Amino acid sequence: MESNYKRTLVTTALPYANGPVHIGHLAGVYVPADIYARYLRLQGRDVTLVGGSDEHGVPITIKARAEGVTPQDIVDRYHKIIKDSFEELGISFDVYSRTSSDIHRATASEFFSRLHQKGEFIEKTSMQLYDEKANQFLADRYVTGECPHCHNPRAYGDQCEACGTSLNATDLINPKSAITGETPVMKETHHWFLPLDKWESKLRQWILEGHTEWKTNVYGQCKSWLDLGLQPRAVTRDLDWGVPVPLAEAAGKVLYVWFDAPIGYISNTKELYPDTWEKWWKDPETRIINFIGKDNIVFHCIVFPAMLMAYGDNYQLPDNVPANEFLNLEGDKISTSRNWAVWLHEYLRDFPGKQDVLRYVLTANAPETKDNDFTWRDFQTRNNSELVAILGNFVNRVFVLTHKYFEGVVPQAAAFDEIDNRLFDDISGIKESLTANIENFHFREALKDAMNIARAGNKYLQETEPWKVAKTDMERVATILNTSLQVCADIAIAFEPFMPFMSTRLADALHMGKLSWSALGGRELIAAGEKIEVPELLFEKIDDAAIDVQIDRLARIKKENELKNFKPEPIQQPTDFDTFSKIDIRIGTVLQCEKVKKSKKLLRFTIDDGLSKRTILSGIAEHYQPEELIGRQVCFVANFPPRQMMGIESEGMILSALNADGSLSVIAPSTPVVNGAQVK
Repeated sequence: MESNYKRTLVTTALPYANGPVHIGHLAGVYVPADIYARYLRLQGRDVTLVGGSDEHGVPITIKARAEGVTPQDIVDRYHKIIKDSFEELGISFDVYSRTSSDIHRATASEFFSRLHQKGEFIEKTSMQLYDEKANQFLADRYVTGECPHCHNPRAYGDQCEACGTSLNATDLINPKSAITGETPVMKETHHWFLPLDKWESKLRQWILEGHTEWKTNVYGQCKSWLDLGLQPRAVTRDLDWGVPVPLAEAAGKVLYVWFDAPIGYISNTKELYPDTWEKWWKDPETRIINFIGKDNIVFHCIVFPAMLMAYGDNYQLPDNVPANEFLNLEGDKISTSRNWAVWLHEYLRDFPGKQDVLRYVLTANAPETKDNDFTWRDFQTRNNSELVAILGNFVNRVFVLTHKYFEGVVPQAAAFDEIDNRLFDDISGIKESLTANIENFHFREALKDAMNIARAGNKYLQETEPWKVAKTDMERVATILNTSLQVCADIAIAFEPFMPFMSTRLADALHMGKLSWSALGGRELIAAGEKIEVPELLFEKIDDAAIDVQIDRLARIKKENELKNFKPEPIQQPTDFDTFSKIDIRIGTVLQCEKVKKSKKLLRFTIDDGLSKRTILSGIAEHYQPEELIGRQVCFVANFPPRQMMGIESEGMILSALNADGSLSVIAPSTPVVNGAQVK
């Protein structure tokens, strides 16, 4: 149990500093970690929350090359954006550092050297793709080509983002270097490998026997890997950006980012506690919790523990790794390369002062057991229907009534009656459930518990009706409002891990001082005679206009991605000029246009073709409203034989172009021409 430990070290996955963080990162890692750390602090426990930017690896070098700057320029820019955004959202890191720091490079270098001196690595020579023009080996992300599965022409050497299949660079059809566009060749290279298979037995015992309490998704993924059998994994790579391999014979090689990055937890702790860091990593009375997303489970549950086992020196292994699944956006997978995301720094700009709303919604939709979805309409609904209508409404009513009847002074409660005692008992039960859920990393359920305190308060006010009782019994009103103010104090404590900004405002308005979890559910959190502040709305409604802006932005991004990824249909079989010249394409003006009854697709056109009026049916009703087309000129095939459609004779075919999103656009001349003009 947690009580057996003197301290808890909470770590968060290190975000790549090649771009900002988005809501998927927040829901998967950072908000849950912050909730847990804040809760432990409220409990009075010794806890440290460690984070930092992962500033090495190929994605950063690709970004730098694309922008014509250095990798250091990239990581400096995004480290600041990420760190500032976390601070503004209230992620309460005790240290947020970076893997490009001197202390990290020294720590990672020493870690490798120790394993090398102990003989923990094996060396292998292998063949790898090489760009002769750039004179360098190509990491998987530096190779593009055709996916062998879905035939996406722009797949990467590690994954096809169109179909999601994991790949090796050598799997690609017609591979090309992303640096020069040249076809790479195979060339021999030498690297150091960590033999994970050596530690398989210990890992199997430690995880499969020792940590059956881990989340099902974490335990299951670890078991799958162990059952398949572990293989040696390279810890070095050919790259010019990263921690240099500290061996004379390894010039031009750096530590592989998967090996380098988790050591960042250690180096960041060293930075925070230069003299006492070892107690956070090597003392058996320290509990280590790694918050990560599901794509990092293997690295934190198998690879990093194997590294620590190989190092020795009493390094402690994580006690729990409560990894979340993925958060989708509007029904589609979040993708940084497609800009399909809600970026934290942009949210903070677009919704100033609403950090708690995002924290609330992401926790309420946390992908704890399966992938979940974020939608802007749900975001709006949860704010308006829950934060405003339930939580904010209760607190505001209590403050308003206290100022109305007692000039803002907390009244002295008389004897509590049955309904008062029942409320306190209910909150005591809620606290028990809330505590258990947080202890077991069930933050979504814990948030429901916290909201149930506000629901209980609202129910209590409705049942006691102090505004009516005030007509006859002010002593009873004093008890009701004293009780209600204690519930407001409970809300300030219970919501502090989830919505710290609201909690601070409420606690300050109640003059509560330092918050403590042990006080939650008490009957005298706010002393009689205390003057509370003037009521101020904790939350405000979010209107449709603000949400429409975000939905429209995503629609534009989706359209841009469709255009970017549009692949035209193959050119049809060749035809001779004489055959083509028999098609008579003309220009006409639309005189009338209407939907065809009992048809979803057909529009009925009356067209002035310069010689007469003709009727043409066209299957574009899903793409145009009839009134949009009246008066416009269109191109149509004039010499098709008439045919019956829906009981109507159609005398030609209107020409349209197929867009990347599947919509149709009617083809028309760029300037007005006479009706009946032929297209030549």
